[in-house]
Amino acid sequence: MRKIILPILVLAAIGLGGWAVSLNQKLGQSQADYTTLQAQEQATSARYAAAIDEVASIQESLKGIDLGDTGAQALETQLSQEQNLSKDQGEQTMARINEIKAGVEHAKNRIADLEDKLKKSDTKVAGLDKLIKGLRATVVEREAQIAQLTTRVTELQTEVTGLKVEVATGQETIRVKEETIQQQTATLEDKRRHIGTIYYTVGTKKELARAGLIESKGGLLGLGKTVRPTGQTEGGNFTALDTDQETVISIEAKKARIITAQPASSYSIEMDGAATTTLRITDREAFRAIKYVIILKED
Repeated sequence: MRKIILPILVLAAIGLGGWAVSLNQKLGQSQADYTTLQAQEQATSARYAAAIDEVASIQESLKGIDLGDTGAQALETQLSQEQNLSKDQGEQTMARINEIKAGVEHAKNRIADLEDKLKKSDTKVAGLDKLIKGLRATVVEREAQIAQLTTRVTELQTEVTGLKVEVATGQETIRVKEETIQQQTATLEDKRRHIGTIYYTVGTKKELARAGLIESKGGLLGLGKTVRPTGQTEGGNFTALDTDQETVISIEAKKARIITAQPASSYSIEMDGAATTTLRITDREAFRAIKYVIILKED
């Protein structure tokens, strides 16, 4: 009986030993798997944290590109109020828009890089996907605003170019009209001066006769002759007088009289009893009906 039981006990012991070894191996494998899962979880958490930080950084960069209600509206208002967008101002505005555009493009590249990293690391978190979609929506919004601003600047520059052409045309028209007015004014002044100007000469009987301006006619035996103009003006020393500006002729003689046929009512001769006689024109139009005036000095 003992001989039978002993082998059975031995076999049972061996079986228990094998089972213990197998159980120990499974426990070790479970511990190793747990450690691996812990490491994977830590790595995933680290990648998630890094992704969240990157999302926050991109959000901050997009906020820095302020084209929301404040930035876009302010720039649009500035453009709308700009009535004379000069070349330099237009270039400055486009430079600002290009700077904003470059910032948005950089944000797009960062979002693409972040998505690529998450895809390669096989990290999928619903909340993170939502954040990234929000970033993409913000970028699309910024790009639409940039397009609107660019179009607005182009429209303004085109409008300014048209206005400059209109201004140049208007200035040329004004210049031509001013020249025309100046020419007309000069013509009118020439006509006025021509009408208003007389030419007078003063001299003794001998001086005027020698110049061929007067002659003595009539009388008897050299007596009672009348001095009258010959009708010639060449050779006479005539002085121009604009009667619209001046109406007085001062004559260095005690007495003087006009030989030409000026109406007696159109002038007066004032003698001071000394060595000066003053001829005063009282009716300009009547006096200058005869352009050449011959004044005879009588001492």
